Amino acid sequence: MATSLVAQQTTAVAGAPATQTAVSAGVAQPHTLLDGTPVKLRLNQTISSSDAKINQEIPFDVVEDIKVDDTVVLPKGATAIGTVTEVDHKKSMGRAGKLNISISYARLSDNEKVALRATKDTKGGGHVGAMTGAIVATSIIFFPAAPLFLFIHGKDITIPQGTEITSFVEGDMHLDMSKFGVAASQAVLAAPAAVQPSLTIDSAPSGADIQIDGAFVGNTPSTVSVGVGSHDISVTKKGFSDWTKKLNVTGGKINLNADLEALPTK
Repeated sequence: MATSLVAQQTTAVAGAPATQTAVSAGVAQPHTLLDGTPVKLRLNQTISSSDAKINQEIPFDVVEDIKVDDTVVLPKGATAIGTVTEVDHKKSMGRAGKLNISISYARLSDNEKVALRATKDTKGGGHVGAMTGAIVATSIIFFPAAPLFLFIHGKDITIPQGTEITSFVEGDMHLDMSKFGVAASQAVLAAPAAVQPSLTIDSAPSGADIQIDGAFVGNTPSTVSVGVGSHDISVTKKGFSDWTKKLNVTGGKINLNADLEALPTK
């Protein structure tokens, strides 16, 4: 019999992308993998109640990239681990075997573990009891608020390699983004934007042409942004001597006033 999959909270996660913003009711906190973020997993090996052992670790693969601040922190193909918590072999008189597996954690790109749980919400639901009566031979049932991730009944229970399930991040996890190779970009995002230096240039008389490093930038009075470093400033007006100044700009706002001398009339 083919394994079937029954999920209690399908509508809560159907179509939701594997990102932290899909599960955040408020404003997402920076550098944080949020509680309830869905993590799709694929069983890495076939497991059966006929030979499984208590505390046996069960490997899963992450199916989709998980991102924080547009950076992949849990990549597709990363390892997740489940643990066998209860196992009974099939018994005589046709009694079913039992296989309970809890999901423990997934391994982030920085090699840290992120805790996972079986359900989207930590609050219990009222329909758990009704679901237990509908268990079929090889169903995988998600129990809201239950610590167990899989609860499986049947004869010689076998879950084939490749079976996919959805787990959820357990609790908000603040991340050190420098460990994901994005320290420089994150520092830029976190720090206030640097104020670019500016020059306010006026002249007497006004209406003169302004050139900075040989390029025309406007007429006096004008305020222009400049880069840090050395600049050649010139202010010119027909009928007046040129006004020039070499200026080393280190930051902030600088005011310049050019007193233009009238040329002798012919």
